[in-house]
Amino acid sequence: MARISGIDLPKNKRVEIGLTYVYGISRALSNKILKQANVDLDTYVKDLTEDEIIRIREVIKDYRVEGDLRREVSLNIKRLVDIGAYRGHRHKRGLPARGQRTRTNARTKRGKRKTVGSGRKTEEKT
Repeated sequence: MARISGIDLPKNKRVEIGLTYVYGISRALSNKILKQANVDLDTYVKDLTEDEIIRIREVIKDYRVEGDLRREVSLNIKRLVDIGAYRGHRHKRGLPARGQRTRTNARTKRGKRKTVGSGRKTEEKT
C-alpha cells in the first residue's frame, strides 16, 4: 500500500489519479510529479515498487501539500477575519466570498434549504 504525505492512495486506481487524493495535488501537478520521479502514468498504485514510491515522496517534498497547505489556507482566512476585511466577514458568516449571488444558489456554502413560513398560525374553523 502506497502511503504518501500521510494519505493511503487507493490501490485500484492509476498513480496519476491516486496522487490527486493528496490535498493540494491536482491532475496537472500529479503528471508533473510523476514525470520528475520518472514513473509511468499508467501504472496502478498496487503495482508501484518501493523505489518508485520513494522517488515520488522525494519529489513531493518540494511542494506544499496536506497539513502545511491546510494550515496556510486557514491562516490566510483568519488574517482576513482579524483585519476586518469584507472577505473576512463573508467567511465568518459562511457566505460566498467572491461575489457570487446568494438570492438563489450558493447551496454549497450556505447549506441545506430551510423553508421559512409566514410566521402566522392558521385559525381553526368552528
